[in-house]
Amino acid sequence: MTLFEKIVARQIPAKIEHEDEHCIVLHDIQPQAPLHLLIVPKKPIPRVGEAEPADQAVLGHLLLVAGTVARKLNLAHGFRLVVNNGPHACESVPHLHVHLLAKRQMNWPPG
Repeated sequence: MTLFEKIVARQIPAKIEHEDEHCIVLHDIQPQAPLHLLIVPKKPIPRVGEAEPADQAVLGHLLLVAGTVARKLNLAHGFRLVVNNGPHACESVPHLHVHLLAKRQMNWPPG
């Protein structure tokens, strides 16, 4: 089981911001911004590069949840969504997840 599967199964504690039948949103334990949330599908998908057509609804749901959580947290000034894919992209857990970063000015280009 990945770290995220253990969190979903409540084997590891986490500060949960949102949960529904398809995903869980939790606060990152090593935040890279004043607000750093992880939007994690409950279905284990190793990475976006390995997602299949059957995963389309879950992948879209993650983005819709990002918008819902952003509205709930009043992030009207903006936020950034990041998906890492593979070790060269700093992927640390082989379970697809979307980073939602906010409450500071983001620079471009990133990294």
